[in-house]
Amino acid sequence: MAARGRPAGPQRIGFPLRAERAILDAVRRCAAADLRSVNAQIEVLLREALERRGVRLEAPGDPGEAAKP
Repeated sequence: MAARGRPAGPQRIGFPLRAERAILDAVRRCAAADLRSVNAQIEVLLREALERRGVRLEAPGDPGEAAKP
């Protein structure tokens, strides 16, 4: 029988986060509007912020850490 559910994606690492209630509430509203989980929404927001700063994420299989171009 074939595996069901989502295909395997990139490995996720748990990370505790403390945030102001107002920020978390705003993220929850954005997540609901975009039909995403809060975790997925935080990841999207982080990716957008990194892109604006010109930070390149390492491609899967690239050694080293993400660095500025």
